[in-house]
Amino acid sequence: MTGEQGQDVTSETGTYDYDVVIIGAGLAGLSLARQLLLNSDRLSILHLEKRVSLPQVGQKVGEATVQVSGYYFSKVLELEEYLLREHYLKYNLRFYWKTAGMDNSRFESYSQSYIRGLSNVPTYQLNRNEIERELLRRNQLDPHYRIDLHALNIDVSLSSNGDPHRVSYSVNGETRTVTARWVVDAAGRAHVLQKKQGLERKNAIRHGSSFFWVEGLLNIEYLTDSTNKQVRLNPARRHLGHLPFWLATNHFCEEGLWFWTIPLQGITSLGLVYDNRLIKPEDVNDPKLVVQWVCEHFPLFARDLPKRKLLHWACYRDYSFDSAQTIDRNRWAMVGEAGRWTDPLYSPGGDVISVYNTVLTDAILTEDQAELDEKTVLYEQLERAVYAAYVPSFAVSYDCLGDQEAYSLKYIWELTIYFAFYVFPMINDLFTDKRFLVSFLQRFSRLGRVNASLQAFISAFYQWKKEHKEPHRRPMFVDFYETGGLGVAEKTFYEIGVSTDEARTILDRQLQNTFDLARQTVAHIYASVVDDPSVFLNKSFIESLDLERLTFDPAQMRRHVAEHAGHRERYEWPMGWKPDALMRLSMPRRTAAVAGA
Repeated sequence: MTGEQGQDVTSETGTYDYDVVIIGAGLAGLSLARQLLLNSDRLSILHLEKRVSLPQVGQKVGEATVQVSGYYFSKVLELEEYLLREHYLKYNLRFYWKTAGMDNSRFESYSQSYIRGLSNVPTYQLNRNEIERELLRRNQLDPHYRIDLHALNIDVSLSSNGDPHRVSYSVNGETRTVTARWVVDAAGRAHVLQKKQGLERKNAIRHGSSFFWVEGLLNIEYLTDSTNKQVRLNPARRHLGHLPFWLATNHFCEEGLWFWTIPLQGITSLGLVYDNRLIKPEDVNDPKLVVQWVCEHFPLFARDLPKRKLLHWACYRDYSFDSAQTIDRNRWAMVGEAGRWTDPLYSPGGDVISVYNTVLTDAILTEDQAELDEKTVLYEQLERAVYAAYVPSFAVSYDCLGDQEAYSLKYIWELTIYFAFYVFPMINDLFTDKRFLVSFLQRFSRLGRVNASLQAFISAFYQWKKEHKEPHRRPMFVDFYETGGLGVAEKTFYEIGVSTDEARTILDRQLQNTFDLARQTVAHIYASVVDDPSVFLNKSFIESLDLERLTFDPAQMRRHVAEHAGHRERYEWPMGWKPDALMRLSMPRRTAAVAGA
């Protein structure tokens, strides 16, 4: 059969037409095809795409990468030089909050939480249209790859007895039918296989988003009436440094919502993400309405956005969903938004693509059925665990976006887990190591129980704090590395080429580090609620914390602290930690607070 570029593509075995049929040529499908082609010189791939041309007309959302996806696109897919040449290097994630009583039309009035240094595992701001164009170009250089554009009426007949799958579709009025060893759904929210297999599932996340692109660079540092010289010489740079803030994925935060700014080459991506229990989609599902909303809630943008040329706009009223299964021993799978999707906060979409594509590539290259049976069970557990770990962060404690203190505690915890349990295995090719994976899933399960408990505890603290604590009256600056635990996890970036046994030992150390950080986080909240920083040093109190069964009840928390007040033995935190570093964010009680509340 002949592809768009005229080459013949055939299976080596002769028992089916293609080794793999991939439905959907977005980022997930194109990157999977490239990963397969890089790892095999004989796999035949048929790619089916309903659009007439690639990339699509208009911009595509989902530009930011974090460490797992940054590593995957640059190192695993061998795009590093291309990314550095054609896309911006990303400057981490930064978060901003308005300051009570200040002129919040000025950038310098906002409190900030951030990581000041660049990551040693680079991340990128991707123009999705351009990277998809490049992936397609590189895939088409391989004679084993074929893409049929404007492929419509796709129908898949899956086999469960080892026979080839059958895929029929039409192109220019011609009906074609092919057989394949593997069928992969990468068609996004069309959910071809999910619907066919009855695997659709809801999750607990009910969020919406309105997003748009404007012409030119929106440099947030200059959303002020300060002169350029005053911006350059702002004393806050003692804390913030000199790297361009606009290179970050910048998040302007309120309770249950955030507004992003992401730079691309010559344009800026902007988007509002919100809990739709707080905002009605119809109030922001129009470009003029969302610009008006943003300018009212974050007044600094009124200096710029109304004057910008709008290039493209889109929205989702309710974007999050789950799937009962995404990979199967009968040689079918789903990747990208064809399977599961959580939330754009922290840009996890690219990470899920990276992990799912990596284990799927290994499964497709596995010829022995007994070995494949064993792998797909483990890989399904891994894929579900990677996805499910994000859900409490978005479904339980999204409200904490409304407060710098609560959110900084939350993000340090989440990023520490991410560095040790997502990035470290990815950069060591450990997600396809069966011996490692068994122990990883056991440890990750323990961590999941603590995570669910802690997310609820932090959320309850935020709700309590709204009523009982005064807001800050000056901008506050927080580097997420200040307290200690995150820096321990970041050191795993330098643990490369480790054996399976070494990796499990490292993971055990990191598990202990996360539990130490959970104790520190709980101690911080106790200290803030009971106004007693001495809890950080009380060994009896710290060791009494049941991390899997945390309850936010101020009266009970006071009794808990009182029970250990007579114990003098000091708790020894790990070397270099500053467990009380963020206590400066804890403000005095409101004068009207009810005694004993």
